[in-house]
Amino acid sequence: MTEGEMLKLSVEEFSRLQDYMIDTDKDSNAYKKMKRRYIELKLILSASGVNLTELDMIKE
Repeated sequence: MTEGEMLKLSVEEFSRLQDYMIDTDKDSNAYKKMKRRYIELKLILSASGVNLTELDMIKE
């Protein structure tokens, strides 16, 4: 898998995950697990130079 393909998949997963988080109660265990993945993806994308300003709907 190329770096571009990996970035594409990460952006898609980040976006999809945020959609799920928005529809989930923040006090639930599911939300807490999703937030861990959200943070991981945010770090990966930031380290890869992706500007998250437009992509980040959660902003936590």
